[in-house]
Amino acid sequence: MWMICKKEWQQFFNSITGYIALIIFLFLCGLLLFVFPDTSLLDFGYATLNPFFEIAPWILLFFIPTITMRSFADEYKSGTFELLKTMPLSASQIVWGKFFGAALIALAALIPTTVYAISIQQLSSTGGIDIAGTIGSYIGLLLLSFVFTAAGICTSSFTNNTVVAFISSAFVCFLLFKGFDASSKLPVLKNGWDYYIETLGINFHYKNISRGVIDTRDVIYFIGVIFLFLFITQRNLLKR
Repeated sequence: MWMICKKEWQQFFNSITGYIALIIFLFLCGLLLFVFPDTSLLDFGYATLNPFFEIAPWILLFFIPTITMRSFADEYKSGTFELLKTMPLSASQIVWGKFFGAALIALAALIPTTVYAISIQQLSSTGGIDIAGTIGSYIGLLLLSFVFTAAGICTSSFTNNTVVAFISSAFVCFLLFKGFDASSKLPVLKNGWDYYIETLGINFHYKNISRGVIDTRDVIYFIGVIFLFLFITQRNLLKR
């Protein structure tokens, strides 16, 4: 499994595309948080990272699919999936190896953003940022990234076209993040079902954790969604 994980890591960083995607992610975050006037943290008048945690999921919604789109699509297209099947690895080990490899890349992309928290803390003249809320938000962002990663690997296992894998992954991630949230606001669901529909979406649980209180129900939700997508991926591989 760890051999697959290492392969995913090396495959991403052995190409210029991986570095470009990572640089664009960090550059875009920097522009939105410190340059563009409507979202600049410097214009808020107090120390907060809330705008970053509101914007980051939308950027990750496109960044994560660039990591996962080649996971299985490239294996099918190049014929190396047949080689994978001959190795002494179960479908579960292959899937989890792919997941951990992509998840480590997502983690590597998020670690440099902690500079934003350090910068705002240093620039603050009084009080500083909400440490508990910031830690909770980073945990939520990490769990959200892992769910997007699992969804991306799952969609990649259904096609040998990386472009299709990217688009379908971004679409599934969008539905998970805002689809249930938006559906819960439909007038026909205002009879009490709106709350239950909203709890099915990532955004509901992400906002809960971002408040700085780690509820086990929210953590179980994220873990459950990850396992669901990876289980579907495993079943799809067994069919092939």
